Parts: sequence; structure tokens; C-alpha cells
Amino acid sequence: MRRLEPRDLAKYPFLKGAKAHVQSSGISIDSLIRSQSGKGDSLIKLAAERVKQSLRPPAFDETNTEIQNPDDEIYAYAIARMLASCMDDPSMLDKLARYEAERSAYFLKAEDPEVVAHIAKAVDLDITAPDMSVKQYVDLVSRMREPRWRLVNRDVTNGRVRCTADDYAVLLREKIRQVIRLQLPLSVPGPIAVRLRTYAEDVSRAYQEQILEQYGDVDEGCFPPCIRAIIAAVTDGTNIPHTARFTLTAFMHTIGLDETAIVEVFARAPDFDISRTMYQVEHISGSGGTEYTPPGCATLRTYGLCVNPDKYCKNTAHPLSYYKYCKKISGKKA
Repeated sequence: MRRLEPRDLAKYPFLKGAKAHVQSSGISIDSLIRSQSGKGDSLIKLAAERVKQSLRPPAFDETNTEIQNPDDEIYAYAIARMLASCMDDPSMLDKLARYEAERSAYFLKAEDPEVVAHIAKAVDLDITAPDMSVKQYVDLVSRMREPRWRLVNRDVTNGRVRCTADDYAVLLREKIRQVIRLQLPLSVPGPIAVRLRTYAEDVSRAYQEQILEQYGDVDEGCFPPCIRAIIAAVTDGTNIPHTARFTLTAFMHTIGLDETAIVEVFARAPDFDISRTMYQVEHISGSGGTEYTPPGCATLRTYGLCVNPDKYCKNTAHPLSYYKYCKKISGKKA
């Protein structure tokens, strides 16, 4: 196995070798961030741009993967993780991990097989094995939606799932994503967080703009039948179950309503309790550190909340997908 050079580490900065490379340089990441030097500023800006790109991951090609300065790329990756951690938003950490995994997967396509083997070993994935245990397989593909990854569509023998070289190319990308995500969030020292605050706020604004752009102005006419039914129940004063309250709150939060607007929906109920409602809305909206999204249609069916499905429900598997689809076609009709 050849020794990985800084240019290799810049392509795969999640490797322990990248961290060791930074440590051997004698220039700590903390000192770079704390300094008001041009170098520190440029690295923070490079890191902020990296996090912003994770909001809208590009199709990676030679135009957006050129590595001009390997050390800068390695430092920018490390600072990007700190910056994303400062945002206290799990969805941002998910996006950054996915972006970095996709970027690595692009480089791996044309990589020296020895380096590919090294990367796979580093993330504890044996890509030379003809199969893997069902448990490991299920853990790896749990967020992969293509039918080919469903266990019922796989060749399973004696508790082992057969995997091809093509499978491993995708599974390695997913394993890298998992490894990067498991390392986040980082515990960022106070002075570092203060130094990064302006950049974190800038990325947060870009993220909020993306959400608003994605969902547009709130349009109750595009709510899926299940959400409309829950709102009708609230308005009628029905004592709805926690699952319904959670679903409605998470749905409205995700499409862009602020906490006050969400509370106003629950205020339609005759037995409205503002203190209790505010507490629940703040919790579901992320005040405790976890920002929730509504359950998918399959889960709503198990809750008994999938009611009055219409023709659009047949082509969607999530209330948010229904909403986005109806917004899209309503815009075309307008």
C-alpha cells in the first residue's frame, strides 16, 4: 500500500491520516480560526462555502473538485465540521455528511484500487467479501430507497447478503456518510464558536431561504388530506392523539411556519391551552436540539391518521411530498 499524500487526504479528509497531517504541520485549527490573519479568514470562508454547497449538492465533476491547495482543503473540511456543529441543526449535519460522502465517491470512481481498499478498510467495510451479514447490510441501507436495496430483492443465504462490486461502490459511499455523520456534532469551544458565529448565521440564512424557496408561501389548500383532517379535528375541539398533534406541528414547522403561526392553528381549539401548546411546539420545532419532521404515509397509516386519501396520495409516500407536488401543479395552473 502506497503512502497517502496530502493530495489524497484532501480528497478523503475524514481519514485519520488527514488529522495526523494537520497535527504534524504544527499549525492547529483552533489557532487558525482564532487568528485574525488573512489565512485564517480565507480558510473559514472556504469552509463556509463548503457547508453552503452541502445545501445544494452539485453534480461533482472536474470543474468543482479541483484541489489547488491540499492543505487548505483539509483545513476547510475540519472547520466546516465545526461551523456546521455550531448551527445546532441535525439536518445541517446530515447535509454536510452526505455532501462529503458524495464528494469522496466521485474521487473513488477513478481511484487507485489500493487507495480504494485503504479507504474501505478505514471505514470498516470489507469490499472484497462476496457477502455481508444481514445486520450489517440492513444498517447500511436503512436510508437507501431504491428497490434494489430492499432485503426482499436481495440474494440472501444463511444470513448473508450477496453483494457485487457495483453494490460495494454505493455501499462504500453510504458507509463513509455514516462514519462522517457519527462524528458530528463536534464540541466546539466557546471562543471558536463566537469566531464562527457570523459565518454560521450566514449559512443558516441560506438554509432558511432554501426551505422557503422549496415550499414557497404557505398554502393550506395544498395540505394533504391527513393534515386537513387533523386541523378540522382541532377546530372542532376534538381531543386529538399525541401522534396527530406531533404530525401537524412537525408538518407546519417544516413548511416554514414559525412557532407563533403554529400555535395560532391550535388556538382554533375550544380548549386551547397556550402554555402547554407552546411547550410542545417549541420542543418539536427543535428547542431541545432535535428538529423533527412529520412521519411518512406508511407510519401515518399505522397511527390511523391516513384518512380521505385523494388521487394525489397514490403518487406520494410522505405528506411533505404531497404538499410540494400540489404546490407545483397549482403554480402551473395559476
